[in-house]
Amino acid sequence: MVSSYLRAMRHFSRNARLYLVSAGLMGFTVFGGIYSLLRSLYLLRLGYGPEFVGLVSGVALLGWALACLPAGAIGRRLGSRRAMVLGLGLATIGFVLWPLAELIPVDGRAAWLVLIYLFSDVAIAMYDVNSGPFLMDATTSEERDHVFSVMAALWPIAGFLGSLIGGLLPGAFALLLRTTTQDPATFRYPLLMAGASLGAGVVALYLSKERRPAAHPTQASQAAPNALMAAPYRIMAFLGVVVLLGGMGEGAARTFFSVYLDAGLHTPTAFIGTLAAIGQLLAVPAALAMPFAAGRWGHRRVFLWGSAGMAVSLLPLALIPHWAAAGLGYMGMIALVSLTRPAISVYQMEIVSVVWRPKMSGVCTMAIGLSWSVVSLGGGFMIAARGYPSFFLASAVVTGVGAALFGLKQAAAAEPHPSPAS
Repeated sequence: MVSSYLRAMRHFSRNARLYLVSAGLMGFTVFGGIYSLLRSLYLLRLGYGPEFVGLVSGVALLGWALACLPAGAIGRRLGSRRAMVLGLGLATIGFVLWPLAELIPVDGRAAWLVLIYLFSDVAIAMYDVNSGPFLMDATTSEERDHVFSVMAALWPIAGFLGSLIGGLLPGAFALLLRTTTQDPATFRYPLLMAGASLGAGVVALYLSKERRPAAHPTQASQAAPNALMAAPYRIMAFLGVVVLLGGMGEGAARTFFSVYLDAGLHTPTAFIGTLAAIGQLLAVPAALAMPFAAGRWGHRRVFLWGSAGMAVSLLPLALIPHWAAAGLGYMGMIALVSLTRPAISVYQMEIVSVVWRPKMSGVCTMAIGLSWSVVSLGGGFMIAARGYPSFFLASAVVTGVGAALFGLKQAAAAEPHPSPAS
């Protein structure tokens, strides 16, 4: 596998390499890294409770989801590269402004924290939605699976490093400022640094080149079968529903795993952090295995069976009230997400023509955001009413329904073209 990736990486285009720089910075800061770790703790240091923490997260996720379709339209109009530069640039401004909340009068501080984080996530939607179309243009079928898999592996690696460094920074700033980590300033400065570092990702994307390949008839026929070309909205809506249902399980695990272990099973914080870190590390080989799995079984089957496995992974959290069982279930979920996400990303881009790729990406990204938003805003109420086991079991059922629906409706679908296994 290593030799295969080394061969493929030699053929990565300049655009693909520059994109991966931006993706690594996103993982290091926003998606699983410094911001993900310190954001909630900063809010607690400002005197807010868990309800407000959930409000900030849920509103931002909902805004991100609703911005996805307009983000796809912007990508079609401006081009994927320009849309990504604009989105990441605006997000950088937002993530730098957000931890300056202490400078805002107390009466307006809560609104600042909600609205600026919402602004940042809406801007990020332009980056997320247009990443898939950009990478499709930046790759050929020979190395495409490897590029998407490296992207999926890069986020947990960068997130793991960001989490480690982010955990040390408040203590370091406490020493510099001669205070304690109860001081919000010890979290403000790491968050400012993380937000500013996204500017390097903006520069990397700006240095890439806009590429609009002509749609050759043969390529177009490979990229989208005639049946799907005749009704692109139907297949986009169908995959949106599938991703929406499947995302419920992932959202449940990511949002409430640590809460369940802490409040439900009274697990030491060190154990929770260790289990979460192992889950991130296991995501790396899972993501890198996708090209080989897709080369043997196809992207459709990899996504189908991976989604079914995600539903099964939630069962230990629902049925076995022990931190070890919950940890294994969480690790399985995160690993399978990293396997299936690049598979469905390539699949959804290849079954529609080039002109429909931004909209397809917008629909599926919106579906992920909506599912996570529903879980964030509604999961707490269900847990309070029915308990953690019922919540995780319901999430497993919904995820399984999404996998079954995809399997039934797409059983006869052919891969647009075979993926090389090596």
